[in-house]
Amino acid sequence: MLRTGIAIVAIGLLAAAIGPWLVPFDPASQELALRLEAPTTLHPLGLDELGRDVLARILAGARISFFVGLVVVGISAGVGTLIGAIAGYLGGAVDDVISRVIDTLLAFPGLLLAIAIVAVLGPSLVNVLLALTLIGWVGYARLVRGQALRAREFEYIQAARALGAGAGRILWRHIVPSAMPTIVVQATLGMAGAIVGEASLSFLGLGVQPPTPTWGTMLNGARAHLLDAPHLTIFPGLAIALLVLGFNFLGDGLRNRLDPKGG
Repeated sequence: MLRTGIAIVAIGLLAAAIGPWLVPFDPASQELALRLEAPTTLHPLGLDELGRDVLARILAGARISFFVGLVVVGISAGVGTLIGAIAGYLGGAVDDVISRVIDTLLAFPGLLLAIAIVAVLGPSLVNVLLALTLIGWVGYARLVRGQALRAREFEYIQAARALGAGAGRILWRHIVPSAMPTIVVQATLGMAGAIVGEASLSFLGLGVQPPTPTWGTMLNGARAHLLDAPHLTIFPGLAIALLVLGFNFLGDGLRNRLDPKGG
């Protein structure tokens, strides 16, 4: 499972990195006379409703998906890890306040909360990143808080405290490193969630705006051609499904490798 996940993610990352240079068509160039053309040798995945090459647009959309995933996961993991570690280690009133905030955010469906945020702020890539980050840090905070609650009772943590180590040093040198396996697994699964979240918001018209190609906007434009041009729906849908499946395989494989008893 781990090798399968690595292979799928590596292929997706390679396609996003160099794919647009390998396709001889600009994702924005139009051939209106050939609109909705089925896959051919020249256009392996066909053309869309405006005569744009579907393969070129999928490869360009892969860049957006990876960019959103990396930014959202990076910020969410950093903020969530810091907040969760502080809550778990300090305990008391600090933990109570942070836990109530986490519980409140977890009470709302993540995608619906993201839709509400973007609807208020307006559709754009920056607002998509902000919305997904605001709902993404909670999962990391909850997991790291649990790790910190257990780790602070370990003998080596108590010994470091007795030797005069400050809270910051204990958090940075002991608590956070002990939670890294959990954070890594959550990050890989978080990539899948961020990709689906961005695609969903774009599909609803609340994400990245045209003419920038994203997988969600491609599916949105393909709704009117489900019967006469099914390739417009099939290929972007497969791209999302395969990449999300790859990150899920990667996360499950890492969980089994880093924590065999828990896997």
